[in-house]
Formats: sequence, structure tokens, C-alpha cells
Amino acid sequence: MKQKMKSRVFLLGTLFFVAVAIMLIYLTYHTYGNWEFALALRGKKILGFIIVGVAISFSTITFQTVTHSHFLTPNILGIDALYLLIQTILFYSFGQVMYQLYPYKLLVFAVNVLIMVIMSTSLISFLLKKGGHNLFLLLMIGMILGSFLTSLSTFFQVLMDPNEFDKLQGALFASFSKVEVDLLAVSGLLLILGVSYLFRMSAHLDVLHLGQDHGINLGINVPVFQKKLLIVVSVLVAISTALVGPVTFLGFIVSNVTYSFMKEYQHKYLFIGSSLISLILLVGGQFMVEHVFHWNTTISVMIEFVGGIYFIWKTYQKGSQ
Repeated sequence: MKQKMKSRVFLLGTLFFVAVAIMLIYLTYHTYGNWEFALALRGKKILGFIIVGVAISFSTITFQTVTHSHFLTPNILGIDALYLLIQTILFYSFGQVMYQLYPYKLLVFAVNVLIMVIMSTSLISFLLKKGGHNLFLLLMIGMILGSFLTSLSTFFQVLMDPNEFDKLQGALFASFSKVEVDLLAVSGLLLILGVSYLFRMSAHLDVLHLGQDHGINLGINVPVFQKKLLIVVSVLVAISTALVGPVTFLGFIVSNVTYSFMKEYQHKYLFIGSSLISLILLVGGQFMVEHVFHWNTTISVMIEFVGGIYFIWKTYQKGSQ
């Protein structure tokens, strides 16, 4: 037991050291003496990385524990597709006026989060109630709803003016350059509330990881607990998506790398480890986008590319066992 604790401390310490080192390199690389300007610009992005990385890590680890599958992520509930539809309708309805709304980004952010949370939690509550707490029914409906929302977005995009469609595409890719300080403050507050609850429930998640029957036998009201967890997960994913845009494969990559790297089952350690790994990947990816690819691509494209390959490899590995 003592040896295992030392191993945990060493792994988490190593990840923390690497994360801090990458952030320092990102903050100081090619500043050319303009420290104040560089730190103000990149510091804002670092805060965005932290909020998105922690939100995605906590939500994905929790969601995979609830569904008992390392291949599923909260995006299967259709939250990304809902974000895409909201942005498409806003551009379709208001067009150029969208750029005049930028001084009111806090309002637009709040509307995005509220719509995504209300629709996802309503879906969760309805399906778990009508479906007898059948998680597989919830996941299936989520996939179908995601496809429907994506098709609806495509329909509106076809009707749009080509110039507005071109501008819309920029809003649909994850970008840490468009993060506003005011949004970071609100997102950070919501993140702290959600993460605090999940971290406090980490022992219950450890029990739930053993299966629903074990959870019930050990005194957990599993249906109610699952519903609360899925609502918190929806809030965290909505915060991340509304803040920077959809980052679909990030949760899958981070969670599975964490499982392989740490070989751990206790959620309090998985949460910390996955958050640090997520931060390393995001900051490292943004560094490559800015200084290696010189803005010829976006971090979301890199994550989707690497995540797709990693997903295929994990699927092949699982099938060959």
C-alpha cells in the first residue's frame, strides 16, 4: 500500500512538472522582450486551457464510469451537435448582426450554456424516467438526436449566404484565441461547483465502477445518483463547448491515456491525472499550432486527427484481445 502511494505521488508529480514546464515554455517562447503583452495574451489562453481541460477530464471520466465503457464520451448525448445548431441558427437569423453582439458575449455565452444544459438535462430526466433508468436507451437516443441536430444544422447552412457560411465555419472550430476574460470568470465559477461535487463523490464513483448491483448493495441510490452525475457532466461539457467550441475527441484521448498510464481505479487520482494530461495535450497542441504549423491549422483539427487514429487503434486492440 505504501509503495502504491509512492507510485501515485511520483506519477502525479511528474505530470504536474511536465504541465508546468510546457506552460512556461508556451508563455515565454518568442516573446522578444514584450513580456507584458505576451503574458496578457497567452495567459488568457492558459486559463482557457485549464478550464476546458479540467471540465473535459472530469466529465469524461465520470461519464465512462456511469456507462461502464471507455469508448463513450459525453458528446454522445448530442451536446456538440446542439452547439453547432445554435450557432448556425444565430448566424442564419442575424447574419452580420452577430458581430455586433460581440460586446454582449457574456449574454451569448449564457444563452448557449443554458440551452445546452436545459435540453440535455431534460433529455436525461425524461429518458431515465420513461426508460426505467435504461442507460443504453439514453445513449441510443442521444446518438439519434445528435444526427438529427447535425442534419438540421446542415439544412440551415445550405440556405445561408455563402459569405455568412464562411464566417460560421470559423465559429464552429474550437479556438482559444476568441476566449474573453469575462467568460473565463463565469466559466471558472461554474467549473469549481461541478468539479467540487464530482471530487466529493469520488468514493461513490469508485463503488459505482464495480457495477450497479454493488452500488445498491452498498447503500447508494444508483438511479438518483446517475441522474445527478449526468446533469453535472452536461453542465461541464456545455461550459467547455460554449467557451471555445467543440473538442470532440479530447475526452476520449485523455481518459484512455490516463487509464493506461496510471493503471488506477480511484477516481480522485484519475481526475487529477487526467486533468494534467489534458492540460499537457492542449498547451502542447496550441504551441505546435502557433510555432510549428504557424497557424495553418487549428488545435481542434489536430485533436480530431490524432483522436480518430487513437480510437481506431484502441478498437482494433480491444477486438484482438
